[in-house]
Amino acid sequence: MAAKLFESIGKFGLALAVAGGVVNSALYNVDAGHRAVIFDRFRGVQDVVVGEGTHFLIPWVQKPIIFDCRSRPRNVPVITGSKDLQNVNITLRILFRPVASQLPRIYTSIGKDYDEPVSDDLTERAATFGLILDDVSLTHLTFGKEFTEAVEAKQVAQQEAERARFVVEKAEQQKKAAIISAEGDSKAAELIANSLATASDGLIELRKLEAAEDIAYQLSRSRNITYLPAGQSVLLQLPQ
Repeated sequence: MAAKLFESIGKFGLALAVAGGVVNSALYNVDAGHRAVIFDRFRGVQDVVVGEGTHFLIPWVQKPIIFDCRSRPRNVPVITGSKDLQNVNITLRILFRPVASQLPRIYTSIGKDYDEPVSDDLTERAATFGLILDDVSLTHLTFGKEFTEAVEAKQVAQQEAERARFVVEKAEQQKKAAIISAEGDSKAAELIANSLATASDGLIELRKLEAAEDIAYQLSRSRNITYLPAGQSVLLQLPQ
């Protein structure tokens, strides 16, 4: 009796485990921000898009394909040309997400890695793939080596030209200053000559008197000077 009981319990446990495995394989979860597309082995990709939550499917017949429907960035490097035939390296930053209702068509036509075609087809063609471009921005832009060197050479030439122009302007200003100074000296000499011609010897006599007065003042302050009055031949001993 005991052996039969344990055998029955074992069969029941095995059946329960098998049933649990079947139930577990018939359940799948769709996380927040995700959607699921069901692939049926007999009918192909189903048109119904499954939302968030826990759902049932037919084990071994149906398989869920989970898609992330949140906006995500992708950097796309692009090499293009300018109107003067210079290569320009541009990096585009694209923020995109799929249209949830178009997921069955996306999976059928593109596959689960639907972000790869975004590198070649942007806003105008993204809608044909069921994709929404939330943002497209330039994050990096560089020119070719030859163009960069040409720009640097042009900047250096402009700086040299500015420096040369400054030197020329400085020389012109110095020249003008020298001319003005020479004209001032000439005018001063002309004024002196005119004064001498007008005052004749009076101006010269005035300058002589002024010079004699200054000399007398300087001598009067010296203690080593001996004075001899006019008309006398004997030295006077002045008090110290």
